[in-house]
Amino acid sequence: MAATQTPNLQDWIGRTTTAQDILRPDPARFMQATLDQDPSLALGDPLPPLWHWLYFLDARPARELGRDAHPKKGGFLPPVQLPRRMWAGGRFTFNAPLVLGQAVEKQSTITSVAQKGGRTGPLCFVTVQHQIFQNGSLAVTEDHDIVYREDPAPDAPKPNYAPAPADPDFSETVTPTQVMLFRYSALTFNGHRIHYDLDYAKSVEGYDGLVFHGPLTATLLVNQAAQHRGATPTSFKFRALAPIAGQNPFHVEGKTDGTLWARRSDGALAMTAKATF
Repeated sequence: MAATQTPNLQDWIGRTTTAQDILRPDPARFMQATLDQDPSLALGDPLPPLWHWLYFLDARPARELGRDAHPKKGGFLPPVQLPRRMWAGGRFTFNAPLVLGQAVEKQSTITSVAQKGGRTGPLCFVTVQHQIFQNGSLAVTEDHDIVYREDPAPDAPKPNYAPAPADPDFSETVTPTQVMLFRYSALTFNGHRIHYDLDYAKSVEGYDGLVFHGPLTATLLVNQAAQHRGATPTSFKFRALAPIAGQNPFHVEGKTDGTLWARRSDGALAMTAKATF
């Protein structure tokens, strides 16, 4: 019997997939309620930036899920052997607002697969570019960075994270709750167990508690920048640096020049971001 060959992950570069959806108002209204806002969005309103993650949901049968309840790797995404998957960051260009009630199409392409060594072991970075079209025109481009890594060693020391800046022009306190995490997971059909399974989050993936969604942190940052500027940014980028875990309040902060960050309760820098107008 022939030995099984290890797949060449570089073969996945250039793979594409396409999805269609309709920007129904209900998910956007449910998102408003999740953020403790009055549900007011309606047909014809522009969708706030990064709320496109509420659409194009990938509904896989339970038998096609991995141990973390994400879809198993090896279909569109390469079969990376490392067990932990994290949202490392992203870059966005907003050409036109996405309008509620209209049909949209998303074309996704794997643009990069890079294997590297890190302080805690091997890493694999996968970048997927998503292009969202509405009325035949490109409205949003997103470059989504995913990182895969090993499980933490039981005796691994706690990492030392850089401190967040101490001079924001504006700051908002966010108090995570299990209901908020559940609602956002449900809205994005994200089954990742680190957001609701406390025992799994702590004993398997080594977090201090339930993990606040990185995409939700980025959404809070870009929405705060847009609110303070009174306009939608033309571009946005973010990078996740440290997990926000547990129910401790954290802060989304920034400067009037569009520099943004998330500060954990212990002062660590959890995420950096930049909005351009």
